[in-house]
Amino acid sequence: MYLEKSPKTWSAICIALYLAGIAYLGVDTIPDEIGLWLGLSALFLVVLLPCLAVPISKAVYQRIRIDGEILRVGRERLPLSEVDPASVQAALQGTTPTPVERYAASAAAIDAPAPGLRAADRGGPRLVGGGWAVPMGMDSVTISTRRGESLLIATRDRTAFLTALAGGTAGAARS
Repeated sequence: MYLEKSPKTWSAICIALYLAGIAYLGVDTIPDEIGLWLGLSALFLVVLLPCLAVPISKAVYQRIRIDGEILRVGRERLPLSEVDPASVQAALQGTTPTPVERYAASAAAIDAPAPGLRAADRGGPRLVGGGWAVPMGMDSVTISTRRGESLLIATRDRTAFLTALAGGTAGAARS
């Protein structure tokens, strides 16, 4: 029904720069100094890996998929029958935040497993997916379950996600 794909532009740029830099270094050093070239390649990997950590984290913890009767966000699975359709409609009819509002909201949306940083300790909605925070600049949507639990879901396309979720919860309510 719905699959939110993560953009791969940042990862492609980082990997391309790494490969271009290693190739440039290899032109003069290979075959005479292959050990030096391998050492520099490994050293530059130390710079590359942190640059790829955020896209990998987003792919693991903020991946959204709605199929059939299940909403999957990161490592969590929620039956669509447990999602409150009224909260989805309210979020769909709400205003879309500006980029500045998205950055401010994502900076405040922390749900880390430490005393005082849990969303429940601060009275905020629980972050779904397994991550500790909403990535900076990503939009987030607050919905609730039929039991009254507030859930915060980080999304790249708010309108498409909420439209698909509204359709899924309407279908789950009829079943």
